[in-house]
Amino acid sequence: MTNTKKTPESRDSQRGSRESQESHESHTPQKSQRPKPMEVLREARAQLAELTGMTAESVSSFEQTEEGWALEVEVLELERVPDTMSLMASYQVELDPEGQLTGYRRVRRYERGRADSRGGR
Repeated sequence: MTNTKKTPESRDSQRGSRESQESHESHTPQKSQRPKPMEVLREARAQLAELTGMTAESVSSFEQTEEGWALEVEVLELERVPDTMSLMASYQVELDPEGQLTGYRRVRRYERGRADSRGGR
């Protein structure tokens, strides 16, 4: 059985422990910094692959925005033989400032072996 009676010594001991803990917490650096770009790229590819079930092959566009991050990711949608006939897709991916995926959409679908037309897409 434990003695739960609050004596002056036990209250002082608890107060000192609490003050020490609060002091330590106030000097601990905050994690409010944005993640590094490479961390964002890796995490975006992993999250998109998990959501779509498709392999994210490369990132063709990447920028930091006021709302977080915006990427365009090239994905293998349908593997064919020969490989140049495989169907690829470009997905526009949006992430929040911490690098968590907030939305994505397919913006283009094409055969791997085909170059863009002169006007871009």
